[in-house]
Amino acid sequence: MFGMKTKKQKLETKLAKLREESYLLSHKNRTKSDEKAAEADLVLKQIEEIERQNLK
Repeated sequence: MFGMKTKKQKLETKLAKLREESYLLSHKNRTKSDEKAAEADLVLKQIEEIERQNLK
């Protein structure tokens, strides 16, 4: 279906947004930047888990 995103695609979009927010915050507030980076790492782990499941 057109316009329908998979869970992986949604997570990839969220990951890109979190990384951008982290980068922008790194110029102003390092603590908040680190929090966004940590959240992005969790999303990346979810994406990797989905990829592992698809390989099986």
